Amino acid sequence: MSKIRLSKEFIRNTVKLALNEDLYPSGDITSGLIKNDKIVTVKLLSNQNAIIGGLLFAKQAFALIDSKIKFVIKKKDGSKVKKGSLVALIKGNAKNILIAERVALNFLSHISGIATKTNAFVKLAGKKTKICCTRKTIPNLRVIQKYAVKLGGGTNHRFNLSDEYLIKDNHIASSDLRSLVTKAIKDKKGRKITVEIDNLNQLKSILGLKFNTVLFDNMSIKSLIQGVKISNKQYETEASGNISLEKVKSIAATGVNRISVGSITHSAPAVDLKLEI
Repeated sequence: MSKIRLSKEFIRNTVKLALNEDLYPSGDITSGLIKNDKIVTVKLLSNQNAIIGGLLFAKQAFALIDSKIKFVIKKKDGSKVKKGSLVALIKGNAKNILIAERVALNFLSHISGIATKTNAFVKLAGKKTKICCTRKTIPNLRVIQKYAVKLGGGTNHRFNLSDEYLIKDNHIASSDLRSLVTKAIKDKKGRKITVEIDNLNQLKSILGLKFNTVLFDNMSIKSLIQGVKISNKQYETEASGNISLEKVKSIAATGVNRISVGSITHSAPAVDLKLEI
């Protein structure tokens, strides 16, 4: 699997694009009304209980606007914070802090939101079952979103289409299941092979073939229990399909090794954070 790399250059380039989006073509015309010599100390506070993430993105936003702004981190990425917690202190030119404020908060709120939602699933699933993200990510933000999942205690699924074989329902509808799995085994070159099934007859038709993971898609608890039992020690098992916080505990109790949850990246609510002068 491709590794998530948050290099200084990646963070800088990502934040620079976000600032360009906010400041083109005439800059922050409102903050321009403030006297240029006004120095302030600003508190970055959490308005809710959360897992914090994205502090280096926020720090970079202020640095790109004004390298003299001091951004003192009080809580590390991955930290649990309570409502009212001080996350960071920012000191510098008031006008420049306000220019970078929204971009910094947008990165923090989004990354923290994914980490927080992921952590809620992780707690309910227990220690024996991994919570995995999917490729249901916002275009061009996958690296950031998968980083956030790890902050929340989740596990990254494949990063892109080259990482591993994932034979899904539409692949099967376009061909034959057993022949697809056989060809993947022949061509795998060290890559993992996951096969998605939506009924137990499909599983029985490929038992004995040397692939890695059975992905049970949108199956009932009863069928999941049977599927895990059939797979036994031959394959890793995974469940997916409309996984909610209300369902995840009972799904984990079936004995599946992994549960993939699209909503932790595509539908995580932003964490409420604020700057207070």
